[in-house]
Amino acid sequence: MTDVRIDARIDVAIVGAGFAGLGAALQLSRRGRESFVVLERGEEVGGTWRDNTYPGVACDVPSHLYSYSFAPKPDWSRVFAPGAEIQEYLRACAREVADHVRLRTEVLRARWEEDHWVLATSTGTVRARVLVLAAGRLTEPRVPAGLDAFDGPVFHTARWDHSLDLAGARVGVVGTGASAVQVVPRLAAAAAHLTVFQRSAPYVVPRGDRAYSAAELAEFTADPRVPAAVREETFSDMERGLAARRLVSSALEPLRRRALDHLAAQVPDEALRAALTPDYEVGCKRVLLSDDFYPALGRDDVTLAPALAGYEGRSALAVDGSRHDLDVVVLATGFHATRQPYARRVVGRDGLTLDEAWAEGMVSHASTVVHGFPNLFVLDGPNASLGHNSALHVIESQLGYLLGALDHLGTHDRPLEVSRAAQRAYTADVDAMAARSVWLRGGCSSWYVDQRSGRLTLLWPDTAGEFRRRNGTFDPEPFLG
Repeated sequence: MTDVRIDARIDVAIVGAGFAGLGAALQLSRRGRESFVVLERGEEVGGTWRDNTYPGVACDVPSHLYSYSFAPKPDWSRVFAPGAEIQEYLRACAREVADHVRLRTEVLRARWEEDHWVLATSTGTVRARVLVLAAGRLTEPRVPAGLDAFDGPVFHTARWDHSLDLAGARVGVVGTGASAVQVVPRLAAAAAHLTVFQRSAPYVVPRGDRAYSAAELAEFTADPRVPAAVREETFSDMERGLAARRLVSSALEPLRRRALDHLAAQVPDEALRAALTPDYEVGCKRVLLSDDFYPALGRDDVTLAPALAGYEGRSALAVDGSRHDLDVVVLATGFHATRQPYARRVVGRDGLTLDEAWAEGMVSHASTVVHGFPNLFVLDGPNASLGHNSALHVIESQLGYLLGALDHLGTHDRPLEVSRAAQRAYTADVDAMAARSVWLRGGCSSWYVDQRSGRLTLLWPDTAGEFRRRNGTFDPEPFLG
C-alpha cells in the first residue's frame, strides 16, 4: 500500500476501503485517473468483512451477486460465501489499486475550504478537490449501557475476542438479528450452556446453502457467461421480493407462510415456538436466512430468554425477572446505522457539520449528494441500501453517478453543490414511496428507520433497477449555479 505525502493535493480522496471505497478506486483507476487516494483507518482493507470474524459469519446474498459485476469471481466455494472468502476477494481486488491505498490512516476532520476539501488525518493532511465518503453503515457497533456491572468478558460480534476459548463456558448472546442467527448455532455446539436474550422474534426462512460441486466450479471457470447468467437470474429472483415489502398480499402472504412453516417444522415445542413467533408483519425487520438457528434454540443446553434488563456480578437479568449465570457475554446488538458517526467529522459550507445537516435523519439528492457540501459524494448512505436485494447493485449505481459528476467537473471550474430544492424534492419522493411500505406500516421498530424523525433513511423503498434508472447517471440540472 502507498504513503501519500503530507499536504498532498489530489483530485479525489476516498474514505474507507470496503466494497464502496475499493469499487470507487477500481473504477477511477480503470478510467485512467491517477490523482486519487483511499484513506483507510484499519490495518487492512475489507470494511465489514475485515471487522466481522465471528464463528459462522457469512453473507446472506448469494455469492455471485455479492461481488462487483466488473470484477467477477467465478470460483466462489458456496452459494452463500463465508466471510473469510469475501474478505480475500476484497484483498485481491485491492491489489489492483494498492499504490493508492493508505492504511492505518484515520480521517479526523474533513472541512470544505473555498474550492477543495482539507482532510486532517492521523498521518498528515490531504487536500482534495472531491471527497468520497465510503465509510459504510455497519462500522460502529451499538453497545448497550451498563456493561460495567457484568463481572466478566463482554464483546461485540464485530469485535470478536479470539483469545477467549468459549468451549465449556456459560455464554450469553444479546440479540436475535442477522449476526446472532449465524453465531448462535456455533456457540451452542461449544458452550456448556448458552442463553439467548431476545427483544423481538425475527422472521427466519430456509437458507439452502451448499458447496458448489467440482463440476459446477469447472463450468463457472471455463465459461464466464455461466456465472453471469447465475448473477442475472439471482438478481431477478430477488427483485420480485420487493412486492412483499410493498404489502402486496399475493407476495406478502407466501413469504409470511414460508417463514412460519419453517418455524413450525423446526420447533416442535409449543411454548418455544410461541416465543419465536413475531408479533409484526414479515419484512418490517430484516428477514433472516438460517437452517440451524431454530434447532440450536431447541437444544436442552440452550435457553431463550426475554430481553436483557441488566447485570449483577456474573449474572444477567432478563425483563421477566429471571437470572442467568454467565461467564461471557456476546453482544449481537447491531450498529449505529441511522446516525453515522463519521458525519460529526465532516464540515461543509458555512461551518455546518454533516451530522447537523442530518439532525432529523439523513437526507440527500440521488442518495449520493447533500446540500451544503460541495463536491461531496456519499456512498452507501441515505436511502442507499436494499431490504430485498444486493447492496452491491446500489453501490455500482452510485459509482456511475460519481464518475459522471467527475467528468462534469473535468470540464467546469465551479464546484458541484446540489440545490436545497432538489434535495427536498428527492426526499419527498422517497418518503412517499416509503409510506406505502412494510418498513413503516409493519408494526415494528427497526434500524432501517430513524427514531428522531420516523423516516425510512437507510433503505431505498423501490426496486434495485429503479434505483439505477433514477440515480445511476449524473444530471447537472439539480445543482446550483
